[in-house]
Amino acid sequence: MNNSEILVSLDVGTSKIKVIIGEVLNDSLNVIGVGTAKSSGMKKGAIVDIDQTVQSIRNAVEQAERMVGMQIESVVVGINGNHIQLQPCHGVVAVQSENREITDEDITRVIDGAQVISIPPEREIIDVIPKQFIVDGLDEITDPRGMIGVRLEMEGTIITCSKTVLHNILKCVERANLQVTDICLQPLAAGTVALSKDEKNMGVALIDVGGGCSTVSIFENDHLISTSVISLGGDNITKDLSIGLRTSTEEAEDIKLNYGHAFYDHAQEDETFEVSIIGSNTKQTYNQLQISDMIEARLEEIFAYAEREIRKMGYHELPGGYVLTGGTVAMPGAIELAEDLFHSNVRIAIPDYIGVREAQFTAGVGILQFAYRNAKIQGKEFLPSVTATENEQKPKRNHKQQKSNGNKESKKKDSGFANLFKYFFD
Repeated sequence: MNNSEILVSLDVGTSKIKVIIGEVLNDSLNVIGVGTAKSSGMKKGAIVDIDQTVQSIRNAVEQAERMVGMQIESVVVGINGNHIQLQPCHGVVAVQSENREITDEDITRVIDGAQVISIPPEREIIDVIPKQFIVDGLDEITDPRGMIGVRLEMEGTIITCSKTVLHNILKCVERANLQVTDICLQPLAAGTVALSKDEKNMGVALIDVGGGCSTVSIFENDHLISTSVISLGGDNITKDLSIGLRTSTEEAEDIKLNYGHAFYDHAQEDETFEVSIIGSNTKQTYNQLQISDMIEARLEEIFAYAEREIRKMGYHELPGGYVLTGGTVAMPGAIELAEDLFHSNVRIAIPDYIGVREAQFTAGVGILQFAYRNAKIQGKEFLPSVTATENEQKPKRNHKQQKSNGNKESKKKDSGFANLFKYFFD
């Protein structure tokens, strides 16, 4: 991969669509552009209207493009949902080169070999995550390139998803005139930003509370063990407020963002606001304590469901505690409520990059970091993500694009998605 690489992540959420442009310079990531747009056409994390989703993606992409003065060509897409399945895999190959040095080609072959398993026809392999490489019986190797050996093995996890869900997402991205560079599992990507190495080794639960749904993921021994999705999120809190205060959904959302407090004991009685009553011209005054009662009840339910999923996965105590992220947990009082319910150490994860220091951007930044690291290990080459617009001449990037276009066919092959697109769009 080049010294300087620009990648673009696309996080298709139920309430917001987020596009983040990141520049990787000497293995460190800099966020150079962000675009967010209200998400239409999504419900509970699933696409219900393709046209509206396409328009929302375009809006977010345009906003990010304006920020950097470049045109986005391709994106790394995050995928999530209960249709995701993880299963272990194992591949073995003989090292091909005469001097027995392990090359990118050997790694590609061992990863391809691990994918030779029978999966149901309605499912699609989206990624293979290496856990460790084994060279001539020596295990726990993270990157074997350049080592000398005769036999190369890889133990990892195959991620499969529903073909229907994947097709719908790819269709939306394609209709928004974008190409897909790679597909990432969102909880896995969020974990790269939200969790420390020690937390991932000890055992930790990552709870991502979004708008339409919440994702619960367990990490242990530095790897994602299990993930599950609950169809409850911040939108349910908005709906409760809308019904309880007898006001419009838009106004309920504003009240939640400006005056919401998730922990009843800490809410302020003197924090008051006016609410327009639906179906009349009158306004009524409420205080933070009154709405805090409703918010706390719903968020408590979301956390209780998350706890139940963790129990189902077979975990009763997690030494690394609980890490919260996602737009909904940015609300005051969310961490106090979680501590009160889980009786464990709880913290909120926020990406440490200028412009995206909010919990809602954790998955988007994670997709960039994870896609880059994963591509590096697997020796993938990326399609050019951006091109310079006419008013801003960037000769270096144009040169890179020309160079890339010449190798487009081989790059598509390298990224492992050529067959997938052939299957869906040819």
